[in-house]
Amino acid sequence: MREITYCDALNEALRQCMVEDERIVVLGEDIGCYGGIFQVTKGLLDEFGPDRIVDTPISEAGFIGACVGAALTGMRPVAEIMFIDFTTVCMDMIVNQMAKMHYMFGGKGSVPMVLRTNIGAGRGTAAQHSQSFHSFFAHIPGLVVAAPSSPYEAKGLLTEAIKNDNPVIFVEHKRLYTTKGPVPEESYRIPFGKAEIKREGADVTIVATHALVGAALEAAEEAAKDDIDVEVIDPRTLSPLDKETILSSIQKTGRLLVADEDNKTCGFAAEISAIVAEEGIFYLKAPIIRNASPDTPVPFSPPLEKAYMFGKEVLMDSVRRLMAYA
Repeated sequence: MREITYCDALNEALRQCMVEDERIVVLGEDIGCYGGIFQVTKGLLDEFGPDRIVDTPISEAGFIGACVGAALTGMRPVAEIMFIDFTTVCMDMIVNQMAKMHYMFGGKGSVPMVLRTNIGAGRGTAAQHSQSFHSFFAHIPGLVVAAPSSPYEAKGLLTEAIKNDNPVIFVEHKRLYTTKGPVPEESYRIPFGKAEIKREGADVTIVATHALVGAALEAAEEAAKDDIDVEVIDPRTLSPLDKETILSSIQKTGRLLVADEDNKTCGFAAEISAIVAEEGIFYLKAPIIRNASPDTPVPFSPPLEKAYMFGKEVLMDSVRRLMAYA
C-alpha cells in the first residue's frame, strides 16, 4: 500500500467527501489561497471554488456560529480553527449551540458539522498556541471527539466525521502532520467508539492518544528486550469511548499506564484511570500510572519546552515501575 503523510490523508478525505456531496463546505482562516496553516486544505480552493472553500475573517465565534446555522439548514460544514487554543473564543457556539441543538429541539434538528483543530507542544509556539485541552470537549454531552494517531486514522476518522450526523470535534496533532503511513486510495470510514489494539501484550496495558501512540509502540519494543510484553491501545475517539476494549485488556494484563498530552489534573488520563478504578479494580496487580503534561502553561523557552514534553523514555520508566509490583 502507498504511504502518504497525515496532512495529505486529511486533505484526501476532504477532497473525496466534497466530490461526493455538494452540501459540504469548508470554512476557516487562511484555508483558501494559503491552504491552511498546516496545508491540510491546499489545492481545494482551485478545485471547488470560493463558494465551498471560504476564507473567513478572524472571528471564530462568527464562523463557528455560521457553521451551526448552515448545518441546521441542511449543509454539512467543516470548520478549521488554527489551534485548539482559539476555541476558547467561541466556546458558547461550541458548548451551548453546536453540542445542544439536537437535544433542545427534541431531535427535530441535527448539526452535522465538523470542527477541525489541533493540539501539541514542540514547535516553539508558546503558551497560547501549544495547548492540548481536548479533554474539554470530551466533557461536553452531545459532541463526538476524534483523536487520529496516524495517517490511516486521519483519513478514515475524518471521512466518518464528515458523513456522520452528529457534531464532531476533530482533534489533530501538530507533530503528526508530516509523519507517513499506509493509507488506501479509496474512501473508507473508521467507526466512532471503536478502539484499536495497536500491539497485543500480556504484562502491561498502555492506553495512549495522538502522537503518544507511536511513543507507546516504541516503548513496547524497548520493553520486549527485557521480556516485558506490552499491549498498546489507541482509543481513536475520546467520546464515544470504547471502554470495553480497555477493560478487557486490563483483565488480561493487570497493569495500566495512560499516556496523554493533556494536563494531568482532570485530563483524559484521569478519566481512563477512573473508569478502570470503578469497573476493573479487582483486575489490577499494581497502581495505575498516568503520564501527562505538567500543570503549567507550555513554555516558549526551547529547553523548558523540551522538559515539558515526554515520550518513549518516560513511558518506559513507567512500564518498569509497574512491573516492579508482584
